Amino acid sequence: MTRIEDQRLVTASIMLATVMQVLDTTIANVALPHMQGSLSASTDQITWVLTSYIVACAIMTPAVGFVTSRIGRRQVFLWSVAGFTVASGLCGLSTSLEQMVAFRILQGIFGAALVPLSQAVLLDSYPVEKHGQAMAVWGVGVMVGPILGPTLGGWLTEWYSWRWVFYINLPFGLLAYLGIWLSVPDTEIRKTRFDLTGFALLALAIGAFQLMLDRGEHLKWFGSLEIQIEAVLALAGLYLFVVHSLTHKAPFINMALFRDRNFVTGVVFIFVVGIILLATMALLPPFLQQWKDYPAATTGIVLAPRGLGSMVSMMLVGRLMRTRLDPRALVITGLCLTSLSLYQMAGFTLQVSQSDLIWTGVLQGLGLGLVFVPASALTYATLAPSLRTEGTSLFSLSRNLGSSVGISIMTAMLTRNLWINEQQLGEQLQLKAWIAQGLPMKDLVSGVPAQVYHTLLSQAAEISYMNDFRLLMWINMAAIPLVLLLRRQQPATV
Repeated sequence: MTRIEDQRLVTASIMLATVMQVLDTTIANVALPHMQGSLSASTDQITWVLTSYIVACAIMTPAVGFVTSRIGRRQVFLWSVAGFTVASGLCGLSTSLEQMVAFRILQGIFGAALVPLSQAVLLDSYPVEKHGQAMAVWGVGVMVGPILGPTLGGWLTEWYSWRWVFYINLPFGLLAYLGIWLSVPDTEIRKTRFDLTGFALLALAIGAFQLMLDRGEHLKWFGSLEIQIEAVLALAGLYLFVVHSLTHKAPFINMALFRDRNFVTGVVFIFVVGIILLATMALLPPFLQQWKDYPAATTGIVLAPRGLGSMVSMMLVGRLMRTRLDPRALVITGLCLTSLSLYQMAGFTLQVSQSDLIWTGVLQGLGLGLVFVPASALTYATLAPSLRTEGTSLFSLSRNLGSSVGISIMTAMLTRNLWINEQQLGEQLQLKAWIAQGLPMKDLVSGVPAQVYHTLLSQAAEISYMNDFRLLMWINMAAIPLVLLLRRQQPATV
């Protein structure tokens, strides 16, 4: 097999593994109502199908670098793909909520290594001058997967069964395992000691923080004792982890990573980009389905161009980065396009046309594609190859935490603003006077008050969504100064 053929097989194999993992972060969302009935779960309980996977994956991601150094990258990759595939099949066979949550935790544990290892393998498989092209291919899977997940999940659930949301991983997992076994080389094994205390403290901080974000909306945030406890545990775990890492001889995370300015800047930057990446996709489906009465199929079609825009710009940017063009210029251009799309979305009313929805989606996809690829390449431009696997783990963790924070903040603001706007508009329309007469809402359905109330809710929702999109625009623009801290330089030697 020639080197080019080997590179293509490596790329195809790890892309299958990457898409398989990132799809599972969103593909099960639309199937939850169907799972709820089959597994005899309440509305609150069924969300653990999502939460258990996300928390397990987040906790295990920082450990990828250590495990890889002890048993080799190839072995970790093979075990991860095999374990994830088997766990997917078991999820599809689950007959109770307890079984589903247990197998989703297994999915998260095995899936944690897939994205960071795929990025590290691609960087090592291509020469430095082709890193932009490699990151473009990798970025397609990481960014397009979560976007297409709900559409694919809805189609499988509607035409087959919610169990096929998990069964679909089986053929892709088998192909990915075979390709990795044939093409991915192993790395040098280093007998390093495992910092159990450091790992436990970091796992506590990440797990508590992720649970706080996932359950905060359901439990009214800090009005709940559970959320208060999780916030304290997250802060305490993070503080103790930092103190331990600064005083321990061989900390869980190599402190040399934080002496690289490009890497530190890139990790902070991708956290901000992560907020934008999935928050918009969390806001648009309910906006279209609940307030514009779009069916699920139409919603998927309208949102799909965002993924297509990302794919086009990533393929284009892979070629542009092989020229003398400064990658930072591409990142800033992408941020400007994304900000422009969010500015347009901040003007969305309930009368927005499908053409406007598609256009802003394409524009945002183009912008995010221009941001993600060169930012990933610049993050590792000055990082020693020996730190690359550990670095990709932290990079993926930062992106995932940013996405979780973005979804939680935007959803909380949407709920809060919806209530505030409803009260303020209701006072102006004196709707309270009708309700004060003792008429329940079900008795207002056929009269004028019911029509007024429906209009009031629609207007309150419209204003709330516009406020969320405007905030996302300002967050996106705040990331522009970080780009100027990134340096264009050849990678350091070991």
